[in-house]
Amino acid sequence: MIRFTGVNKEYDDGHQVLKDLNLEVKEGEITVLIGPSGCGKTTTMKLINRLIEPSSGRIEIGGKDIAAFDPVALRRKVGYVIQHIGLFPHMTIAQNVAVVPRLLRWDKSKTAARVDELLSMVGLEPKVYRNRYPSELSGGQQQRIGVIRALAADPSIILMDEPFSALDPLSREQLQDELIRLQHELKKTIVFVTHDMDEAIKLADTIILMNGGTIVQTGHPDRILRHPANDFVKNFIGKKRLQEEGRRRVFTTVDQVIADQPVTALPTRGLAEAVKMMEKKRVDTLLIVDPSNRLLGTVSIYRVLDHYGDEGKTLADVMTPVRHAVKTNTPLSVALNLMSEHQLSNLPVVRGEGEFVGLITRGSVVSHLADVYANPEGGEEVHAG
Repeated sequence: MIRFTGVNKEYDDGHQVLKDLNLEVKEGEITVLIGPSGCGKTTTMKLINRLIEPSSGRIEIGGKDIAAFDPVALRRKVGYVIQHIGLFPHMTIAQNVAVVPRLLRWDKSKTAARVDELLSMVGLEPKVYRNRYPSELSGGQQQRIGVIRALAADPSIILMDEPFSALDPLSREQLQDELIRLQHELKKTIVFVTHDMDEAIKLADTIILMNGGTIVQTGHPDRILRHPANDFVKNFIGKKRLQEEGRRRVFTTVDQVIADQPVTALPTRGLAEAVKMMEKKRVDTLLIVDPSNRLLGTVSIYRVLDHYGDEGKTLADVMTPVRHAVKTNTPLSVALNLMSEHQLSNLPVVRGEGEFVGLITRGSVVSHLADVYANPEGGEEVHAG
């Protein structure tokens, strides 16, 4: 987690860019900083890797004040992607990607393997692209290299300063989709700066909307669209988006109502292990997944106990296959109809070829609706300014 507490930034000419900034960036999520030009969003991001130093206040990463970190060492541990990519034109693609691993003194074989892994991850065949130069790539391909260069040393935090804004609309949309896909796999803590509300809505787990060096509203994109805090937020979102959101309200998706992550287990677990796990986690059902997190089935405590005397049996022998599941982005209305038709108390949500994402339950649906409509006037967090 990244935490700002009472952070101010004032320059020598007296211009105050940030005013008593208090915010949290959640681990493993994409947090988007957005606002008009000069609102302080880029300054806020650059404080995280100490490209800019605060005038006062405290910034913590993982509970530790970054003022105590060596700035150079800190920057090598934080990935950074900028708008104009910044690839070195005289270096090959492999050399560009390997800049930070080389600074960290990785051995050549480990570095080469990492470069090939990352190129493959973004759909660029290593044998084809490894030895090319930036000038031989399209703008979209160059930006992909910029992204994987930031990932090369496997940092937990990635800073992205309007990385796609210079691209054509098609390339931009493709890279947004690519970032979402990568984030599903890698679960990095990403701070993303943009001035484009559509981009923020598409990418963000949390949006932080700024104006005049202060936070105006922060929350999930859906929350901000439904409950803009004030006229500034309404105007920044735009009347057209608000009207579209009003028409879309009935199309809440299952992604927005997933319950707290249920307890999963591998099918190779023994029955005694399963009982211990259920006792420890205080649950009566386990979701069975393979090593790739693909959902295989479920098993209840009652079924485990029925077979408890059969030594040598594993969860694979007693689990019940999943007969009903929905994919991410399925409209909630479809899922509720399925639950009602088959008298289900919960429904698994999967991605792609069956990767388990979570469960929606009757309780999670009720909690979501209560949260959405409990505060019709404002967002999750509103600050003066």
